This record gives sequence, C-alpha cells and structure tokens, in this order.
Amino acid sequence: MVPRRAGVHARERLPLGFVFRSRAKEEKAPADKAAVTDSKQPRDPQAPKGRPTPKRNEAQSQRRSVANTPTTRKEAAKRQRDERRTQLERQRQALAGGDERYLPARDKGPVRKFARDFIDSRFNVAEFFLPMAVVILVLSLVRVASLQTIALLLWLVVIVLIVLDSIVTVFRLRKALHARFPDQNRRGAVAYALMRSLQMRRLRLPKPQVKRGERP
Repeated sequence: MVPRRAGVHARERLPLGFVFRSRAKEEKAPADKAAVTDSKQPRDPQAPKGRPTPKRNEAQSQRRSVANTPTTRKEAAKRQRDERRTQLERQRQALAGGDERYLPARDKGPVRKFARDFIDSRFNVAEFFLPMAVVILVLSLVRVASLQTIALLLWLVVIVLIVLDSIVTVFRLRKALHARFPDQNRRGAVAYALMRSLQMRRLRLPKPQVKRGERP
C-alpha cells in the first residue's frame, strides 16, 4: 500500500510548466509539419493566382502613368503649365482652321457652326460699323457746320440700317435653325450670330469657312 501512495504523490508533484509545455509542443508539432509540407509542395501551374493577369496594353499604360506621375509640387505645376500651353495652341489652330475637336465650348456644335456659316455667307451692315464710325468721327471734328450736319445724319442712317439688318438676320436665322435643327438645343445661337456680325470678316474667329453668297 505504501508504494502505491508514493507513486500517486510523485505524479501529483510534477510541475505545471512541464505539463503545459508538453501539451503545447504536441499541438504545435502537427501544424508546423503541415506548414512545411504545404510550402514545399509545388504549386499547380493551372491553379488560379487569385487575380486576373493584366493585358499587355493595360500593363504598359499603367507603367507610363506611374512614370509620368509628378513627384514634387514644382513638377506638377510645370506640367500643368505645359498642358495649358498645349491646349491654347490647339485652340488657336482650331480657330484658324475650324477644327471642331479643339474649339472653345462656345463655338462647338453643329448649331453654332451653322450660325457662323449663315453670317459669313452674307453681307452684314454691322460689320462695316467700325470703318463708317471712323469716317463719321473725322467729319464731326472738322470745324465746318455742313460737314458736322452730314456726320450726324450718317450716324442716324448707320444706326437705323444696323437695326433693320439685325432684325431681318434674326428672323431668317431663327427660321433656318428651326428647320435644320428641330430637336437640338438652339439656345444662344442667335445672339452668338449677331455678335459675330458686328466683327469685320477678316477678324472673325473661328475663321469663315464659306464664301459670301454661298449657301450654308
């Protein structure tokens, strides 16, 4: 009976650290083996990688975007100035040649193009206002009563002719726009055309694309 009790007491005196350490090692060992086995196991080349492989053009565009990304504020400002300068140059060339792709927003669209061609295809009294104004101003400065009277009458005649011609232009242009573009936005096109009619033909931007008398 004594040895049995001694054995029981000997087992009860085992340190707790030994018991927990042995259990932790036993539980950890299978996991470590599994991890080593999984890492050494070759991957199936047909197995999915977890993400789609990018196409060649997409990869090249991504590399170019990363390479062109400015790294400092100074470089970003310089790039913005260069882009702005390039855009203005394109707009200048478009205003001279009539390229619709790079025209300013106020000049884009088939409605605005038709309004420009409508004005450029006819003679407008308003486009001769500046030359006539210079002549009238010179006559009014001469210290001759008759010439000053003629200058005053010319002012009245020019103003009346411009008003009448503008009324006729508005009426005809609205009718033409309604017939040509019944389902499109025509807002502002008439005012846009009248402002163009006040400019001399050679100074108009975009440059005229039709000749006088040519039907738009």
